[in-house]
Amino acid sequence: MTDTFWIAATVLIILALLFVLYPVFFHRLGARKQTDLKNQNLMAYRSRMKELDSEYEAGILDDENYRQLKEELAGSMLDDVPEQEQVRPVISGRRSAMAVALVSILLIPAATVYLYERWGAMDRVEQFITMQEMGATDGSRQSQMMELSGQLRERLEASPDNPEGWAMLGRTYMRLERYDDAAWAFRQLADSVNDDDRAEAVAYGLSAQALFFGSQGAMTDEVTAAIEQARALNPDEVNALGLLGINAFSQENYQEAIDYWERIETVAPDHPQIASIQEGVREAYTRLGEEPPARVAEPEASGVGVTVRVTLAEDLQDQVPADTTLFLFARQANVRQGPPLAVARLTADQLPVEIRLDDRYAMSPQATISSVDQVVVTARLSRSGSVNAQAGDWQGSTDTPVAVNESQEAPVAVVIDQQLID
Repeated sequence: MTDTFWIAATVLIILALLFVLYPVFFHRLGARKQTDLKNQNLMAYRSRMKELDSEYEAGILDDENYRQLKEELAGSMLDDVPEQEQVRPVISGRRSAMAVALVSILLIPAATVYLYERWGAMDRVEQFITMQEMGATDGSRQSQMMELSGQLRERLEASPDNPEGWAMLGRTYMRLERYDDAAWAFRQLADSVNDDDRAEAVAYGLSAQALFFGSQGAMTDEVTAAIEQARALNPDEVNALGLLGINAFSQENYQEAIDYWERIETVAPDHPQIASIQEGVREAYTRLGEEPPARVAEPEASGVGVTVRVTLAEDLQDQVPADTTLFLFARQANVRQGPPLAVARLTADQLPVEIRLDDRYAMSPQATISSVDQVVVTARLSRSGSVNAQAGDWQGSTDTPVAVNESQEAPVAVVIDQQLID
């Protein structure tokens, strides 16, 4: 249990004890005062009765007056001290009050903890607190993210009915580039929302995306199976459509890639990666030798990112065909594996080119260039058109990490000056 819970529980227990103990002690004090007053009235009655007896014996009072005065005195006494209280023995309440107080002090806290552990939602509270800490943690603090993700995983496994928790865990694993764990977390998300077909389809689509990144862009049987699960629930699940488009493009099935990506434009026009999708559509039309539709406009640079100027070394210009695919990648500094934070696809005939890499070119909402402080930018001319590096491709990278910011002033120079051997 958390310190916050204990502080709140302690305050509430103290308030509960005050509600119980206050009337016990203060009621006893009032009762004692009332009893003392009644005892005083009784003593005054007895004293006055003795005076009447003395006056009657001395002959001061006759029989009639003596009887009348006794009746009046008895009547006034009955008004002050009811008959049932005259015969009830006066018992001290101090011992019983202490017993009640002791039982309350022991019983209320114990009962509170027991009942909360049995019917409370402490597991949800702990999950929520961990999720808040993860959301507030800087993505560059990888060790802390790993620790918090481990805590959240343990709590979700103990209490799995928490779709928001599974979604956050999956996104965190994506940021940590633990793609198998991310795929597993998204499958757990699918299980937790199995009464909602669309939400379940999104979960399987995210799982497929994680597996795709983990396989370095290969369409494995696991990736295909996850895509089929997603599309069986929702044929227009955008993550699945995006992966199918990427795979079709890499196989040079450009019309098929266009069909998949244009479907995303139709069903999800506000998709966070719509600019990258439109860039892919535009490039696919170019590969087919067709003019891209007017609606596929050139995106305007904006937002947090880096501006780069890519050139081709002079000694390589005669070796690179004009239609060779040009990929631009931005990866988090000191991270060599996993999906890039921004990807742009161009062609060699556009060199030299200046471009702004920002979140519009993200491959996934879970991995964006705006979430890090520094990146390394790589430009690669691919002979095969595949995103995976192959022997014979030409490549160049920034020598040092580049700061990610909102400034769009001087671009960072990237020179493609080497050919990959193996």
